[in-house]
Amino acid sequence: MALQAGKKLIGKNRKAFHNYHVEETLECGIALQGTEVKSLRANHFNFSDAYARIIDNELWLLGLHINTYDQGNIFNHDPDRKRKLLVHRSELAKLRKKVEEKGFTLIPLAFLLSHGLVKIELGICRGKKNYDKRQDIKQKDIRRESERELRGRF
Repeated sequence: MALQAGKKLIGKNRKAFHNYHVEETLECGIALQGTEVKSLRANHFNFSDAYARIIDNELWLLGLHINTYDQGNIFNHDPDRKRKLLVHRSELAKLRKKVEEKGFTLIPLAFLLSHGLVKIELGICRGKKNYDKRQDIKQKDIRRESERELRGRF
């Protein structure tokens, strides 16, 4: 995932790349409260168990935990509330068609700061089987060994 100019990576969901095959990605906005944005900027969040669902023709992010802001007051946010994702209607129709296929789910892959706005990179993913995970680990080990050998030669 190459970052473009004006974008800053807040957090990446490494667990998602281990557990899922990412078929497509989509960048979308998220409706947040002020204290949630401050907590996100301070990296006080956990989205390893988060997923997105289409409910009543709207896209919602569930399972995202954003810690309460330390300097917040009585208007602080609920850490585990569901949050609305902002996409165009045509993109929502494409997502609905993909998700209705067997085995696909919507997983947040990364949180980005784009020109002061929080964006989510959402992936259309298919779950990996255990043998797929073992194969990926084997490929990673082989690549690491070859890089080590190349470093040792020069």
